[in-house]
Amino acid sequence: MPKSPFEPGDRPDNSGMRKGLTSYGDQGFSLFLRKAFIKGAGFTDAALDRPVIGIANTGSAYNPCHGNAPQLIDAVKRGVMLAGGLPMEFPTISIHESFAAPTSMYLRNLMSMDTEELVRAQPMDAVVLIGGCDKTVPAQLMGAASAGIPSIQLITGSMLTGNHRGERVGACTDCRRYWAKYRADEIDVEESVDVNNQLVASVGTCSVMGTASTMACIAEALGMTMPGGASPPAVTADRIRIAEQTGRQAVQMARDRLTIDKILTPEAFENAMTVLLAIGGSTNGIVHLTAIAGRMGLEIDLAALDRMGRNTPVLLDLKPSGQHYMEDFHGAGGMATLLRELKPLLKLGAITVTGRTLGEEIERAGPGFRQDVIRQAANPIYPQGGIAVLRGNLAPGGAIIKQSAADPRLMEHEGRAVVFENIEDLAARIDSDDLDVTAQDMLVLKNIGPKGAPGMPEAGYIPIPRKLARAGVKDIVRISDGRMSGTAFGTIVLHVTPESAIGGPLAHVRNGDRIRLSVANREIALLVPDDEMERRAKESPVIEPTAGRGYRKLFLQSVTQADKGVDFDFLRAEKMVGKAPREG
Repeated sequence: MPKSPFEPGDRPDNSGMRKGLTSYGDQGFSLFLRKAFIKGAGFTDAALDRPVIGIANTGSAYNPCHGNAPQLIDAVKRGVMLAGGLPMEFPTISIHESFAAPTSMYLRNLMSMDTEELVRAQPMDAVVLIGGCDKTVPAQLMGAASAGIPSIQLITGSMLTGNHRGERVGACTDCRRYWAKYRADEIDVEESVDVNNQLVASVGTCSVMGTASTMACIAEALGMTMPGGASPPAVTADRIRIAEQTGRQAVQMARDRLTIDKILTPEAFENAMTVLLAIGGSTNGIVHLTAIAGRMGLEIDLAALDRMGRNTPVLLDLKPSGQHYMEDFHGAGGMATLLRELKPLLKLGAITVTGRTLGEEIERAGPGFRQDVIRQAANPIYPQGGIAVLRGNLAPGGAIIKQSAADPRLMEHEGRAVVFENIEDLAARIDSDDLDVTAQDMLVLKNIGPKGAPGMPEAGYIPIPRKLARAGVKDIVRISDGRMSGTAFGTIVLHVTPESAIGGPLAHVRNGDRIRLSVANREIALLVPDDEMERRAKESPVIEPTAGRGYRKLFLQSVTQADKGVDFDFLRAEKMVGKAPREG
């Protein structure tokens, strides 16, 4: 009697369609039923006998950053089939920064759970993660890190730039610049409408070094994309070719069993931190890297990051720290050009999704060519890394400033606090002519941290008070426990930890208090005696926010602070096994 093709144990590796069988109490029947249904979709036994490659589809009408997802999926499928695999597309949550309330960060962890559980639940030998907009790439890498199978990231790519009255413009640094002009009465309604039509010239992610571009570069630095995968714009043939290569490589990773833990090592995270500093990357990159590392059982050492920053110059001349756009970065050779210049600072032995080391990939990229977007180390955009870590009695757990996009005149500054208790208070008073504020003051916004808002929104980019904007003020020191977009600029202190909503010192700052900022000394200090702060805490005790049901309840019960990645505590690895970068 011939052996049944439905015996699940006839393959020693339990791979392909035999992987993760549904529990019916009879494994043979589970495989029999699975094959019956998939054959109903028109598949043959020959197709089902190949390595199965899952393709996470985050296309959505609400997500213009992923508007090219159908073309990318077609190219990935082509690559998978050319390599002898079986592509299986499946949908996951899709999050767009501008279409998610109260903030996309509120849903990042939910998307990571969705990604992890669908990768774990469905039969696949490797997975291609298609993402681009700010929170999607971190969520996918977090979920994949926890799921543990061979995984490769495919970035959707940046949008093209537009043209407004002879000036090249692109989202979203120019969005903020033109909105500031409108608030200051420097442009009229008609021009604001005209520029609005040009700021986003195609589908794709923001064309500057915002969070999406930062995470694209970080993903490649981690070794999680095909070489050159960070920079091709969304609507180019280069991006489609990368997608096809990604599909081919996913099959090879499945055959080699190149699981994600072999790639996301402490050395990989150190490389990502070096790149984050050198590109003038989004401050959000730290939060996301911390969350991804936490899934691997690694703590990100913020003190070590700051030490690295003192020796890692900003080399990438992109807005908001420089002048160019992502399509210029791609034309300059993309990450290969940057990594070549950073080579003395990198851990070259880190393994990438190709199975080769980062050092080998840099060598394979060739010698490079003359260009003016990526500077040499001897001629940087900014002499230190784009991000500095601050500490002091206002932020015992740390705070962040993007020093490469700040006003040098304000980075050593002492001023009077002008306090807003929450976002609603800010909205009600920031444009009032009666607001007691000068350009020498410091704007303080409370209750926009992980629990306070909730979701740690990008409200840390507090607008210049209208009466100051009309007077020509372009920057003022701003302090909060929230985040800001990577596309934003200014002297802005963020991620103050612990946040005010759980009783951090920020909760007890009052109008008129003096605050000292010293980026050189890495200090953010509230010049109020300790006994006065203790008196205020007893006088006005903080009541942490709660919710009665649903995801909001889960979020408020489980979310960690910024220094732990704003992940859910139960999603981090069960045991922390080390730090990144490693000591020494």
